[in-house]
Amino acid sequence: MKKNMGTTDKVIRILVALLIIVLYFTHQISGTLAIIGLILSAVFILTSFISFCPLYLPFGISTRKKE
Repeated sequence: MKKNMGTTDKVIRILVALLIIVLYFTHQISGTLAIIGLILSAVFILTSFISFCPLYLPFGISTRKKE
């Protein structure tokens, strides 16, 4: 896996994941929406830590700065 996520992309994903988690634990979201949100949060956090987004691959997108 070649890294294709930049720092800004990773930070935004982690912040969105944290927001969804906070909304869940404060009971602002529930049911199916909560389950989907928590799964999405887990994916966002995982992809942020490994710096690779599989959805970027087929489109040739990279938010990582050129070295």
